[in-house]
Amino acid sequence: MKRTTDNKIVLIVRPTRTDELKARFNTLGQARFYIEHQGADFSDYLQEDEHYKTAMVNAQTLLSNLGRVHLLQRKFLPNFVFGPQDIVVVLGQDGLVANTVKYLNGQPVIGVNPDPQRWEGILLPFQVTDLPKIIPEVFAQRRRVKAVTMAKATLNNGQVLYAVNDLFIGPKSHISARYLIKTGNREEQQSSSGIIVSTGLGATGWFKSLMAGATGITQALLAQSMVKVDNFQKVVNSLPLTCPQVPWDADYLYFTVREPFPSTISTANLVFGKITPPQPLLIISQMPEHGVIFSDGIEEDFLEFNSGTRATIELAEKRGYLVV
Repeated sequence: MKRTTDNKIVLIVRPTRTDELKARFNTLGQARFYIEHQGADFSDYLQEDEHYKTAMVNAQTLLSNLGRVHLLQRKFLPNFVFGPQDIVVVLGQDGLVANTVKYLNGQPVIGVNPDPQRWEGILLPFQVTDLPKIIPEVFAQRRRVKAVTMAKATLNNGQVLYAVNDLFIGPKSHISARYLIKTGNREEQQSSSGIIVSTGLGATGWFKSLMAGATGITQALLAQSMVKVDNFQKVVNSLPLTCPQVPWDADYLYFTVREPFPSTISTANLVFGKITPPQPLLIISQMPEHGVIFSDGIEEDFLEFNSGTRATIELAEKRGYLVV
C-alpha cells in the first residue's frame, strides 16, 4: 500500500475505562467482577471499549494512506516533541483535545469523535470516515482553522504552565487555600477552596458550572426572602440563567474564586473578574504545603504553589488552532 504523501500525522489516543480497570485489577475478569459487584453494568464498559478500539484501528488505517502516522498515547503528551509541520489528529473526547492543544505550538488539531452516540463532542466536529477528505485539505491549507486563546501561569522561579480550558490554583485536597490575590489596584487576603481561571473555550465547562451554582444560590436566597432588596422581581429577572458567551479567541480570561471564606484575616470581595493583557492576575501563596497549579483537569502535571511562590496569570503568548 502506497501513501499519497510523506507528511507526518500524529494520532493522539487514550486508554478506555476498560483499559484503566484492567491495569488496576490485572485481568478483564477481575475488572468485570469489581464493576458488577458494585451493581453497575459492565457491558457498557465493553461496548465503549469496542467502539473506541474499532475507531482507532480504522483511523490509523485511513491515515496511513495519507501520510506517515505516529500513534501517541495521552500519557506521553508532556514529553513528546512535535514537529512544526505535524498535523495532529485527536481521537476524542473533548478533554483530550484540550490536553493536546496546550502542548502544541501552532500545529492544527483535527478533533475526531469515535462514538457520536456516546459523546456530544463540542471539539470533535469530525468522524473517522471524514479523514480522507479533511486531511488533504489541511495539507493544502484549504481548511478553515479556528484560533483558541490560552491561559498561562508563570511562577517567580521561572516555571510555566499553559491551559486551553482552565487553570486551577489552590490546594491538592479539600483544605483551605491561603493566598494574597491582586488585580489592578485591588488586592485581598483570601481563604478559599481555590481559584479557577477560564478561557473562552473553557467557558462551557468548569466556568459554566461555577456560574450556574452562583446564580442558583442567589435566586434561591432572593426567592426565600433571605436577602432583602428593592425591586425584588427585577433583580431575580436580571440574573443570568447561563454563563456569558465567550468567544474562543477572546482577548480576556475570567477568574472565579471558589467558596471564599470571610473571617478576621480574610475577606471575600475580589471573587470574580476579567484578566486582560494590561491587567494580569497576581496570586502569592501563603500555604506551607499542598499548594498546586494544574490545567485542564490534569492533576498529575502540576506546579507546586507553596508559601512565597508568586503566580502571574495572563493570556498566553501562543494560541491553539482547531480545524473546523
